[in-house]
Amino acid sequence: MRRLLLTGFLAAAGLGLFAQNVDKAKDLLKSNKLPDAKAEIDKVLATDKGQKNPEAWYTKLKVYNALAANDQTRTQYPDARDQAFEALKKYTEIDDKKLLLLQMDGYKPVNEIYQGYFQIGANDYNGGKYDDALKNFSGALAASSFMNSKGWTNLKIDTTSTLYAGISAEKAGKKDSAAIYYGKLADARIANINGSNMIDIYKWLVDYYNTKKDRANTQKYLNLAKEQYPEDLFWPSTELDIIREEGNKDSLFAKYDEIVQKFPKNHLFAFNYGLELYQFASDTTKGPRPANYDALTAKAQEMLKKCLEIQPDYPQAALVLGQISYNQGVDLQGQTKKIPGKAPEDIKKRADLRIAASKKFDEAIPYFEMVDKDLGSKGKLKMDEKSALKDAYDLLITIYEQRSTAKDKVDFYTNKFNNVDKDH
Repeated sequence: MRRLLLTGFLAAAGLGLFAQNVDKAKDLLKSNKLPDAKAEIDKVLATDKGQKNPEAWYTKLKVYNALAANDQTRTQYPDARDQAFEALKKYTEIDDKKLLLLQMDGYKPVNEIYQGYFQIGANDYNGGKYDDALKNFSGALAASSFMNSKGWTNLKIDTTSTLYAGISAEKAGKKDSAAIYYGKLADARIANINGSNMIDIYKWLVDYYNTKKDRANTQKYLNLAKEQYPEDLFWPSTELDIIREEGNKDSLFAKYDEIVQKFPKNHLFAFNYGLELYQFASDTTKGPRPANYDALTAKAQEMLKKCLEIQPDYPQAALVLGQISYNQGVDLQGQTKKIPGKAPEDIKKRADLRIAASKKFDEAIPYFEMVDKDLGSKGKLKMDEKSALKDAYDLLITIYEQRSTAKDKVDFYTNKFNNVDKDH
């Protein structure tokens, strides 16, 4: 009986000593003797009893939070905030008093962990330490996720930390990590953060996955982007690029039909559609022209004229329309050589073709003159504009050289051609 009582006494004494050690760590924390408080609570948690005691873990949480918040001890113990976070998790795991200690502190230690990660992350980011910034913003996100899991917040996504984790990863050259964070924002359909438009995040994701040839994710983020920013032209332009790269012209032209209908006031889509239609129709590098050459060319002319209706002073569209008519005239001239006979009907066929060719050249002239009007009256031109102007003059010279009564026109446009570089 005496032996049993003695054992009970020793056990009680042990518990008292354990409580004293926790209290000592707490007193040292209050006195701001942080390394000593750390040493004391570490000793407690090195025991089996300490590992099972929620107050010990809660004390570690507070001590290590203080270490992380102090400029000197943070350098001395760089993982202090991570350790505090782990202590918080352990405390919530083993506490059987409904987190009373945490409630009594108004959840302050939790906020300190989150705010600490975020603030240091912001400091690292502003200092150009992007790897460190990524680590700390990731810590803030882990803390935010933990708070959500416990029902302490109802924030579906921590948009600011997620954004800066993504930007930090991108600036650190970790594009795969950046894609994960940016993807979280897009998946949550975030369009604005703190008043800033997030359209560039969606563009980045589309470009990232498109470059990786990940068609599923490219299309996924294109669809999400079009939901948020339906009027931005980056999305249809990218869709056209993807289909163009795949090489299916029927799919490409079908997409163009869809886009020019959706954006009826955009002259560039109409121009590009007309240009690509004509380039495809007239391409003979891999064989004869397509059987529907005439229909494709007519559709090309329709789109190019639509471009000029929307943007009358767009010389590139006028140049291509002139080139189409000019090339049709050259084709008709070429057909005369396929009729070598001297019979009256052969002579008539050749004459009719020459008349038809001349009409095509007549059709082309106003378009080339339009290029001259748009560009010839300007001062300094860009290289592509100079090239367009020279092409227009060159073809006008060629047309008028075929007409014996038009020497003045030949001289006029030859002079303009020769002076393009000097005048522009």
